[in-house]
Amino acid sequence: MLIRKTAALLLSLSLSATAGLAAAEVPTKIQVKYDQLEILFPDQEPILRNEHTLVPIRPIAESLGFLIDWDPATQMVHFSRNIDQVSLQIGQPIADRNGEKIELDAPAMVIQERTMVPLRFIAEALNYQVDWDGQEKIVQISERSVASPTVPNSPSAELPDESPISDSTVQLGSDVLFNHFYELIKGKKVGLVTNQTGVNSQGISTMESLWKESEIQLTALYGPEHGIDGKARAGAYVKSYEHPEYHIPVYSLYGETRTPTEEMLKNIDVLLFDVQDVGARWYTYMSTLNYCMVAAKKYDIPVIVLDRPNPVGATIVEGPVAEDPFLTFVGVDNLPMSHGMTAGELALFFNRKIDADVTVIPMEGYKRSMLFQDTGLNWIPTSPMLPTLESVFGYMATGLGEGTGVFQSNFTWIGSKALDATGAEKFANLLNGANLPGVIFKAEVKGTAGGATLEITDPYKFNPAKTGIYALAYARMLTNFDVPKSGKTVVMFDKIMGTSKMGEYLEKGLTPQEIEAKYKLGLEQFKKLRKKYLIYGDKPYKVSKPISSDSYK
Repeated sequence: MLIRKTAALLLSLSLSATAGLAAAEVPTKIQVKYDQLEILFPDQEPILRNEHTLVPIRPIAESLGFLIDWDPATQMVHFSRNIDQVSLQIGQPIADRNGEKIELDAPAMVIQERTMVPLRFIAEALNYQVDWDGQEKIVQISERSVASPTVPNSPSAELPDESPISDSTVQLGSDVLFNHFYELIKGKKVGLVTNQTGVNSQGISTMESLWKESEIQLTALYGPEHGIDGKARAGAYVKSYEHPEYHIPVYSLYGETRTPTEEMLKNIDVLLFDVQDVGARWYTYMSTLNYCMVAAKKYDIPVIVLDRPNPVGATIVEGPVAEDPFLTFVGVDNLPMSHGMTAGELALFFNRKIDADVTVIPMEGYKRSMLFQDTGLNWIPTSPMLPTLESVFGYMATGLGEGTGVFQSNFTWIGSKALDATGAEKFANLLNGANLPGVIFKAEVKGTAGGATLEITDPYKFNPAKTGIYALAYARMLTNFDVPKSGKTVVMFDKIMGTSKMGEYLEKGLTPQEIEAKYKLGLEQFKKLRKKYLIYGDKPYKVSKPISSDSYK
């Protein structure tokens, strides 16, 4: 086993323990921040001990998305995220990560009934950047820089590169607004819903463009899940604050409220929406669009949606259609898993129920068959867990196992700890035997879990949602996992599925082909309804005017 020394910052596990070790402590205020947001410690403040910084881990580990388990009998602490498994024992200077022994600068210890372990070990082992400001006494944890976006590929086929296509280059809704329909916002107080993806085709942020315009007053910003900079982890509470440069409010729509309040909208004449989606029903950015439209209707504010591509293409429509009892923020309307629509098209679709004053600024040069790589645009990661186009393509194909023990790694592998190497081979063989379009599977064991890695051979034929449903059904056949069930509250599994029927089908042992047949009728009905709200066709779109929701009444 490899033994490594780690650096000297120390981290405590915020878990109750039964014994304590004496510690010489320096009483000083130490802040710990994750991507600039302070992590709060309710009962044990960070301390300095023997020139090492000690901080509680439960708030930190949960902020980073880890599950924690404490075994008082063995004095062992375990925490995990996806395939990463880390364990520590009180009083021992050795930790284990996925079978790799890592030597700590100090043994795990207990202070005030809280277990202490090295911070930089946790951060570096889990690939986080950790910086210590000794003067200000601040520990800063942040995501490491990601590599340049990659695209799915295999020896037999590659996705198109990210250079402009030969017959057109897509101009985004933000480009079209400023170049052709500036009068829609000229002289107005503008609120903007956006994040780091809200840039034009030249990479200039819509926020910056609005701020620099002398004839427009940008008065408020609104951030969806992950915050306006896209750095907060999935599900993390995001606070509102004042923009440090513009000195205007940055309202969080993933904090105290997910719907803009009257107070948030009182100082705007029009609400702009410019956020990149990934094409999956449960990805919450389009839910934020829906909630903004509901608020805009209530407070009589017009909405302008700056359209953007569906990155996995706008032709694949797949999966069960969400039913009314299961509509939540992770499934806000009666959509299938893969809806095959752009943000602007979804806004028009949503508005059949909302009846807000909505205008869509369409893209110039976009057509339905385009993948994101065909647009000539640069991909900007939409959230921390989706840094590349490869992960976006695998998102629906590998991320359906919430609560089942079936999980993904980097959205390019799917498996379970209930599968060993032999089980992984069976899993891959079942998936390959289904002849799913545009993808092949290779058995791979990751840590203590067996599964299969996706290799996309034809991204234009690849059907992410169908692939995910087949993978989940075959995993159930091989592992007989317990299917999560909704009771008084709807479990996350059913929220993602949009129905409890998928769980019922899995429990009955239906094959993926039989499951597909079960939801086919509802899917076909959705496809007919969807046609009314589609903007783009088979040829590059030519913009002649903004698209008003009035024409869809």
